[in-house]
Amino acid sequence: MSAKQGIVIPVYNHGKTAGSLVENLSRLGLPVIIVDDGSNEDTKSCLEKIYSSCSLTVPVRLNKNSGKGRAVYEGIKKAAELGLSHVLQIDADGQHDISRAGFFLGESAARPDALICSYPVYDDSVPGSREKGRVVANTWAKIVTLSNDIKESMLGFRVYPVEPVLSICNRHYIDFRMGFDIEILVRLHWKNIPFIFYPVGVSYPCDGISHFKPVLDNVRISWVFTRLCCAMIPKIPALLIRRWKKDRS
Repeated sequence: MSAKQGIVIPVYNHGKTAGSLVENLSRLGLPVIIVDDGSNEDTKSCLEKIYSSCSLTVPVRLNKNSGKGRAVYEGIKKAAELGLSHVLQIDADGQHDISRAGFFLGESAARPDALICSYPVYDDSVPGSREKGRVVANTWAKIVTLSNDIKESMLGFRVYPVEPVLSICNRHYIDFRMGFDIEILVRLHWKNIPFIFYPVGVSYPCDGISHFKPVLDNVRISWVFTRLCCAMIPKIPALLIRRWKKDRS
């Protein structure tokens, strides 16, 4: 199966960083789907300039802010309409080392059956609370998959196969806000999609904009894992058999 690739960037009030991000990614020569998740007028103005200056951009406009997960989903739906089979999803906040984009897309082309994921290599700017929160989330990801296959559950720098993601989102209730990165990864694992992880540098610019709300979003993520624990129960025999086979191979 040959991959037809593109890029999806969810944007919510990240006009300041979106321009340089798109400029760098457009050098890959792939469609860049920009999902405006109900941004403010300043960001909308910045995005219009990006659309007019880069012929590779494909705008998707949401009338109101609906959450990162919904923006990613709408971007992947647009990718399917364009006939794309795989998309690199990257956040617009400028935290990720985008020089890794070409490598990730190349690995996806070599393994189109797999989900190419990232794990963070932090610099000194990382808040301690974010690092500790990831440890907790990754531990729960291991529990609900009965495996050690998920090295990192929250980092939004991945090359998704389009069809399996849309199938899951269209068939199941999914958290379309900050819990999306976790939930879609777990459900793809349950579908036995192979995962391959590679490192990506992550920094937190002092003037960067983060929409993560420590209290509300941690409550939402806790609810995501509660639902996943319940949904996992009937899958336990199959997950144990899969793990047994993997340990024997």
